[in-house]
Amino acid sequence: MFRQITVLILALLINIHTSSAQQHTIMGDVSDSEETLPFLSLIVTGGTNDTTIYTSSDLDGRFLVSKLLPGSYQVKTSSIRHESFSRSVVFTNQTEEEIKIKLSIKQAVLDEIVITGTMSATSKTESPVPVEVYTPTFFKKNPTPSIYEALQNVNGVRPQINCAVCNTGDIHINGLEGPYTMVLIDGMPIVSGLSTVYGLSGIPMSIIERVEVVKGPASTLYGSEAVGGIINVITKSANKTPVFSADVFGSSWGEISTDLATKVKLNKNVQTLLGVNLFNYNNRIDNNADGFTDLATQNRFSIFNKWNFKRKENRIFSLAARYYHENRFGGEMDWTKENRGGTDVYGESIYTDRWELFGTYQLPIKEKVVFQFSANSHDQNSVYGDTWYLADQKIGFGQLTWNKPIGTKHDFLFGSAMRYTYYDDSTPATASADPINPTNQPTNTYLPGIFVQDEIAINKQNKVLLGMRYDYNSSHGSIFTPRANYKITSKNKNNILRLSLGTGYRVVNVFTEEHAALTGSREVIVASNLNPETSYNGNINFVKKIFSTKSDFYLGIDASLFYTYFNNKIFADYDRNPNQIIYDNLNGFAVSNGASINFDLVYKNLSLLLGSTLMDVYSVEEDIKARQKLTERFSGTWALSWKNKKIGLSLDYTGNFYSPMELPTLGPLDPRPLSSPWYSIQNIQVTKALGKSAEIYGGVKNLLNWTPWRKLSNNEIIARANDPFDKNVEFDDNGDAVSTPNNPNGLTFDPAYIYGPNQGIRGFLGIRLTLMKSKK
Repeated sequence: MFRQITVLILALLINIHTSSAQQHTIMGDVSDSEETLPFLSLIVTGGTNDTTIYTSSDLDGRFLVSKLLPGSYQVKTSSIRHESFSRSVVFTNQTEEEIKIKLSIKQAVLDEIVITGTMSATSKTESPVPVEVYTPTFFKKNPTPSIYEALQNVNGVRPQINCAVCNTGDIHINGLEGPYTMVLIDGMPIVSGLSTVYGLSGIPMSIIERVEVVKGPASTLYGSEAVGGIINVITKSANKTPVFSADVFGSSWGEISTDLATKVKLNKNVQTLLGVNLFNYNNRIDNNADGFTDLATQNRFSIFNKWNFKRKENRIFSLAARYYHENRFGGEMDWTKENRGGTDVYGESIYTDRWELFGTYQLPIKEKVVFQFSANSHDQNSVYGDTWYLADQKIGFGQLTWNKPIGTKHDFLFGSAMRYTYYDDSTPATASADPINPTNQPTNTYLPGIFVQDEIAINKQNKVLLGMRYDYNSSHGSIFTPRANYKITSKNKNNILRLSLGTGYRVVNVFTEEHAALTGSREVIVASNLNPETSYNGNINFVKKIFSTKSDFYLGIDASLFYTYFNNKIFADYDRNPNQIIYDNLNGFAVSNGASINFDLVYKNLSLLLGSTLMDVYSVEEDIKARQKLTERFSGTWALSWKNKKIGLSLDYTGNFYSPMELPTLGPLDPRPLSSPWYSIQNIQVTKALGKSAEIYGGVKNLLNWTPWRKLSNNEIIARANDPFDKNVEFDDNGDAVSTPNNPNGLTFDPAYIYGPNQGIRGFLGIRLTLMKSKK
């Protein structure tokens, strides 16, 4: 009996103890810097029975875990959008523990600070202008020796090769050619005019902090040339860079690219960043056996130096300079320097020298007034067969902006700018109209302008941006460009709708912008005085962010509809006469319109960037609609990445694809197809970390070994590559080539039939080294 009573008492005590332990409770709320976080996943582990409990916060961001045994517990969060969180809770005498969890948003999905859309620093979410941001991490997925090539995996942006011989090119945005794209460095119009064709390759990748892309006219803030969009290369600040970094890689074709950067802290107020880019390729390859180099040889050197000065009240002062030299050659395989400019062996030889100086200085006054300035000189000594093109361009630019918030609703930006352009070349563009004595007459163009914009915060979810600009071009007179933007945001900021309306204008200079005007056989005809191009643009952009509450999953969707109408557009007409390129004002109108969508998907160790663009770019003249040549209707890009931090290994699979484009042929007898085929360039890369300071990477570019000539029966991209000086071509009284036994198709030499890279499959191997400042 006593034993039974003892057992009963012990059982009762155990039950009382267990019942008491079950009353232990952990409760609290979860938030970040922006809002409370509903449905966020939490994991509670530990206790005397080593328990694991999964739960999530409620609609108000609150959570509760009860019936816990005594002991020590770990409370952890799981969120793709936030940094990991862990908190220890130990139960002794208390029965409840309340904690507040404040999470930090991950840098990968943190709202980036952008400046391009409004010319003032603002978060990407708050910007009324849609801005795409690309960091060095993105560009490392497919390493390239220049920013020009690096943009090939940005949806809606296509590096266009304009010459099958020297391989120079420009950048298209939403189907609009390179001269419509303004390339800025730190907000300064550095790469423009003459350097639109030749200056994009010399920006060292080592000094790039990020690249901001705005699609659509931005002439209200940036003036001429910003008709198709803006690519703003933001360089690194010295105080945010490693002490030393190096990125060196080579390819099986013999390319060697070297990117070096270092910083020096002279004192507590002055730091400087030095970046150097070297690119060398001297291996002449002729896989299609047409007697010409498949890829132009290049020797390129670029040095960049930026100074950052620390001032009172964190006022801005930075000064930067860049020097760029390139020696480029493409042509017949047996060409030597002695043949330069002669008529025996065809070659295109281009020597480029340019320097740039630019800076930003915030005035030492109470108001936020900033002066930006730049100067650059571009000297080009080039020859295309026996056609010489010698050009000298100098540009000076100064801009003063005053950012003035008024109350809580209005954020004004006032600005004035002056741009001076000097241009001289060896073409008729700078010759006098006197046919007897055509003396050289360099052009001097002055472009003063003023602009104002008001960013109006109607409330937390609605914002309006109104702006206008007035410029006076010394050659073409007054130009007025207004714009309006509207943005509406959901309360949780996961849904954003932007509407944009604007105008653009551009003054055309054929010889600085159109490489096709220089390459050999076609005669250039400027049919009339070329008027400035004017355009009207509308854009609808929708952004949606989806975060999973129970797994490491994030999906971002960015979709746009765009429409641009030109009431004057200067086209290069290849069809009217196969031996001419005719430039004239459009007697009608032109349209570029379409839709694009980007998906940004992250799931645990996998990430996928996927984009596609559908567009129709055409002109209408005398009721006849014509598609723009060398322009695809549909394109897509992707970047699939897998990363395992534990073993320091990552894998990147990148690529793009393009639909057929209409191509410039030499008349009805030209055997080359009138349009290109579908094609895709695909690349794969493996990267292995070697500690915290180094990594090696390697892979294969152009996995499918695609080149344009593989789809041609005779492998001829270049028409009559066997007779580049047209010595065996007969012409009629009108100057048209005629069919003869040794030229049955009546062709002339023409390298303009090019729509994609002519470089086949190749392997590459590289190493990156980063040295941070050692801790004392």
